[in-house]
Amino acid sequence: MNIIKKTAVCLLGTCALVSAANAGGFTRGEADTDLLYEDGTFVVRGGATYVSPHRDYDTIGGVSATDDRYTEDYVIPSFAAKWRMSDNFSCVVSYTQPFGAKSEYGDEAQAADRNADIAAFAAADPADPGYAGLQLTAALGGNAVITSEFKTNEFGGTCAANFAAGPGDFYAMGGVFLQSFDYTESKDFGTLNLKDDSAFGYRIGAAYEIKEYAFRAELMYRSEVEHKASGKFTVENAGLAGYFGVPVGTQFDSTGGGSLPQSLELNLQSGIAPGWLAYGSVKWTDWSVLQTLNYDIDNIGPQEKNFFWKDGWTITAGVGHSFTENVSGALQLTWDQGVGTGADIMSDTWTLGAGTQIKAGPGVLRLGAAVTYLTSGSQSTADGADFDATANGDWAYAINGSYKIAF
Repeated sequence: MNIIKKTAVCLLGTCALVSAANAGGFTRGEADTDLLYEDGTFVVRGGATYVSPHRDYDTIGGVSATDDRYTEDYVIPSFAAKWRMSDNFSCVVSYTQPFGAKSEYGDEAQAADRNADIAAFAAADPADPGYAGLQLTAALGGNAVITSEFKTNEFGGTCAANFAAGPGDFYAMGGVFLQSFDYTESKDFGTLNLKDDSAFGYRIGAAYEIKEYAFRAELMYRSEVEHKASGKFTVENAGLAGYFGVPVGTQFDSTGGGSLPQSLELNLQSGIAPGWLAYGSVKWTDWSVLQTLNYDIDNIGPQEKNFFWKDGWTITAGVGHSFTENVSGALQLTWDQGVGTGADIMSDTWTLGAGTQIKAGPGVLRLGAAVTYLTSGSQSTADGADFDATANGDWAYAINGSYKIAF
């Protein structure tokens, strides 16, 4: 059974290589807590994943669209270091970017956004509290989103205590992490930036492992994180500057807040034949916590960005094989349930991923690649979208590399 054990160590990591392109909602990277199971007193692993999503609009406002894709490429860094303090206790410190998004909208999408602002004012009731704001927005020709981006950074520490239980070992795991939040949105009126440098969360988990058969069952929970952000809104529209009697470039204080979701994931693996491993996972993410992003700009008033998401589910199944003592590989299929409800286009995805692990030099090199099919979808102003639009099936691509040294 020795070769099965080696395959298990290899392919759990290979599975992680191809996860980024199929993650639901705004999910990006995950903390590399797999190091807690690996041999070695000190183990260090670092790497990065490059993701290129190609999502564009098929129609905007019921008319065929020619804008380029609005989703932008991004990179997910990952670093982790483990110290085994005794045979029964280990800790890992880790860094990654757990959530993020980046979009740039074309001329047609911006025009539709402005027209929707004007239409919203025309349909508004003068008695509504936000009527004056709608009137100003319409008078200045609308306030379309040009670019938007947010990213998070997670610095964490997770420890595991293990003890013999029957034919295997039971693991109890727990830790805390510090998560930052940085949001930038550029619109016709100006640019908003909101930051929160320090919000705390935690993760707890349990696992049972029988190394002889490469069997492992792990359940890991990651907490919700609430962000309270502050920053500046910079006026970049001459009409808006004139309305307030200030020069272009004037900054107004801004505050905002929202939550990023909790999640619960079950991972399973088992040797099925000498040199062969089957694995799978089921993950629930509480994306329904993200209904709106609320913020307030001094002198302008409260603002809201709609999401209205539902909870997400991600299911993965894969198989791996150890070709030699030094080379192994894996192939997996992932389905992710789209979380959108019509305020944006966040549809189901299907991802085929492959990875390999190669003993190279003093350590181990891991390489992975994935292709994701983004199913068709639509958004509507009736459901909270900035403008009506549809998207046909699109594609996303990802590649990953990492290197591990143990001593």
